[in-house]
Amino acid sequence: MSKGLIRSGSRRGVRSDKSPPVARKLPRPPEPAVCARCGNVFANRTWRAGRRVTHALLARATWTVCPACRSAARREGYGKVVIRGAYAAANEDAIRKRIRNVSSRARFTQPQRRVVSVERSGPVLEVVTTSQKLAHRIVHELRKAFRGRASYAWSADDGSLLATWERQA
Repeated sequence: MSKGLIRSGSRRGVRSDKSPPVARKLPRPPEPAVCARCGNVFANRTWRAGRRVTHALLARATWTVCPACRSAARREGYGKVVIRGAYAAANEDAIRKRIRNVSSRARFTQPQRRVVSVERSGPVLEVVTTSQKLAHRIVHELRKAFRGRASYAWSADDGSLLATWERQA
C-alpha cells in the first residue's frame, strides 16, 4: 500500500460538513425562495443575484430573508479586516473606494459575501464582512494596489478570519 492511500484513509480532524457557519445555523429554505430584503433568489441550492424573476417563479416562491441579510441585520460577521498605518490614515478615501469596488465585484458573483460595516476607531479602520473569504480578498487587493504588509489569522472555533493590512509611509 502506498502512503497516499494510507493518508487518504485518515479522516481525523476533518469536518464532514464543509458549508460556511452561516449556512449551518439554519435549515435550507424550500426552492425557489426570494429574499424579501435584497431580492436574491435561492434555486439549485444556491443564492444568486440578478436572476430573472418571472411571474411563474413568484407564484410558487417562498419569501424569506437570506443568510447574508440576517447576519448584516445582526451586525455579525465571519471576517474582520483591520487597516492601520500612516499611509492608511492619509489615503482613507482611496482605501474605502477600493473596499467598495472589491465588495461590489464579489457581490455580483456571490451575493452572500457582503461588507457589514466600515468604521474608524481611532487610528484604525475596521471592516466587518459576512464571510472570511471576502475579508481575505479585501486585504489581498489592498496589498496589490497599495503595497504594504498583510497577515491573516483564522479562528479554530468558528472559522472566522482576522485579516490585517498595514503600511506606514
